[in-house]
Amino acid sequence: MTAQVAVVGAGAWGTALAQMLASDGRDVLLWAREPELVSEINTVHRNSLFLPSAQLHPTIRATGDLADLAGVSVLLLVTPAQHLSTVLAQVPHAGGDIVLCAKGIEAGTGRLMAKVARDAAPGAALAVLSGPTFAHEVAAGLPTAVTLACAGGEAQWQRLSPAIARPTFRPYYSDDVAGAEIGGAVKNVLAIACGVVEGLRLGQNARAALISRGFAEMQRFGLAVGAQAETLSGLSGLGDLVLTCSSTSSRNFSLGKALGEGASAQAVLADRATVAEGAFTAPVLADLARAKGISMPIVDAVVALIEGAAPAKDVVSALLARPLRAEHALG
Repeated sequence: MTAQVAVVGAGAWGTALAQMLASDGRDVLLWAREPELVSEINTVHRNSLFLPSAQLHPTIRATGDLADLAGVSVLLLVTPAQHLSTVLAQVPHAGGDIVLCAKGIEAGTGRLMAKVARDAAPGAALAVLSGPTFAHEVAAGLPTAVTLACAGGEAQWQRLSPAIARPTFRPYYSDDVAGAEIGGAVKNVLAIACGVVEGLRLGQNARAALISRGFAEMQRFGLAVGAQAETLSGLSGLGDLVLTCSSTSSRNFSLGKALGEGASAQAVLADRATVAEGAFTAPVLADLARAKGISMPIVDAVVALIEGAAPAKDVVSALLARPLRAEHALG
């Protein structure tokens, strides 16, 4: 099998993308870290560890050897954000297209994923795929729309979109890589906050208010670092925020719900098979915002919860006790 498209990372989202890409019979190569997962995908066409609901298409071939990716023209990188640099440094690439599908900010460096990729693969043509996507729905072939932000502009879009688009998976073009990345990273943190509201049983009014005020924080930060307002209010910003702030299918929302119900972040994160990226993004996002003088009180509240600085009820009370101000004030 000679695949023109490969997916790096066989978690729920990576497997769902491979399933979507193989839906029209095309060959897809899927890299998995776990040898037993490689065997299961290739023999019984299942991923019982991360996406048990899907019977995988037989044109998906799994590999545990990154060298097998040599010669593939389009790579979708779906490894967790905190491991992207390590994995990408081992991926053979010869100036092809790398599509970044992880949503986060690298802890310790404050780098967005495009910066991580540029440093690890300076010759690659980069794009960011982001939007309101639950893995199990994409794998099931349910209608989905995403942003495909191309650093190489329309020429890259014309090359990439036919390789990625499918009848139920519709990408929309953007050249705003920063905006697509920031929307995906910030919404993960805000989803934790919305989960806390659910865990504390504070009601739908509180959740709607938090989504609205959280979106204002996303806009303040995004515009300060060069994102376009249209991107932040589109699929990869507001669209993704609304989805992940409203369902336990979101790993970040379910983490927040557990925190609201009284669990410690350390205990919940240690017990999870999948990664809630917002837990790693929140502290570095808060530091970046503070350095730029950007007010992000909801993000700061999530950091306090993750670090165990105060119980969820006290953190929410502190948010409610903030000084009254105009809705469009900078904070």
